[in-house]
Amino acid sequence: MIGRRELLQGMTLAGAAGLLGVRPGRAAASPPPETTKLRLARTTSICQAPQYIAEALFEAEGFTDVQYVGEGAHPEQTLISGDAQMVMVFAGPLLLRLDEGAPLVILSGGHVGCLELFAHDPIRSVRDLKGRRVAVTALGGPVHIFLSMMLAHVGLDPRKDVTTIVTPSLPDAVRSFEAKRVDAFVASPPAGQELRAKKIGHVVVNSAVDRPWSQYFCCVVVGHREFVQKNPVATKRALRAILKAADICGLEPERAARLLVNKGLTQRHDYALQTMKELPYGKWREFDPEDTVRFYALRLHEVGMIKSTPQKLIAQGTDWRFLNELRRELKG
Repeated sequence: MIGRRELLQGMTLAGAAGLLGVRPGRAAASPPPETTKLRLARTTSICQAPQYIAEALFEAEGFTDVQYVGEGAHPEQTLISGDAQMVMVFAGPLLLRLDEGAPLVILSGGHVGCLELFAHDPIRSVRDLKGRRVAVTALGGPVHIFLSMMLAHVGLDPRKDVTTIVTPSLPDAVRSFEAKRVDAFVASPPAGQELRAKKIGHVVVNSAVDRPWSQYFCCVVVGHREFVQKNPVATKRALRAILKAADICGLEPERAARLLVNKGLTQRHDYALQTMKELPYGKWREFDPEDTVRFYALRLHEVGMIKSTPQKLIAQGTDWRFLNELRRELKG
């Protein structure tokens, strides 16, 4: 496993410390965190690498007890229960939970573009999915929500215009797609990299490059409301570590990929490296996460998956003060 010293000393690409906005003594000069314990919800997609790569940076921010908890399949539920305090996760399920009144607060954008729609011929567009069978791993899960938003965006009704096939697991969904038992499948890393390498189907939508999805965050950083309210300094310090780690993923993809493998989060270094190189991790500095909440909420409202207006979700379920402060501090 790559240790704290190796990680921090190794960030030398083009003077990475300066590029990341690291200033000597900044963390030490600010108030110490209200708590030195931090629990992050475990996730299954390697696109959420920053929260794992940040482990060494959490220590530099004053956290002495950092743990990753939960089984990873439903990280937002681990957060809602209070077992975890923060997580980087796909934004879609969060809006459903916020609509239900869950005690969550979206704090920042994370990265853009981790989901890809794969299909078999003759499907060449999202509209071509009408009347087709599409695999998802869970109703209300990230894949199902992203699929529903894509369909709504082109005027299709996900409840009527496609047949949704629920599979027990991600590997089952991949196998169903490979065997052509379904016509399409939305993949997250490293499944998308594997499908492309094996030339199984073709990419219809790549959210990292295809508009409008490439203009919005797919994954965001979210906290448990009580933790954020009671521990504002700890929240800001933890978010700072995660956002610095996101920059590391973009600046040093090889180092980030190797750490993911060493931590046992994936076995394939090549797919991990490809993911780090393909995803635009630095967009947290540029894009407005409120635009993501608004755009996603409108699509989900259109298909009846949420009742709340975007304005209500933004008012009750977001807090941008930490991000705004960190953008000023971490200018690169």
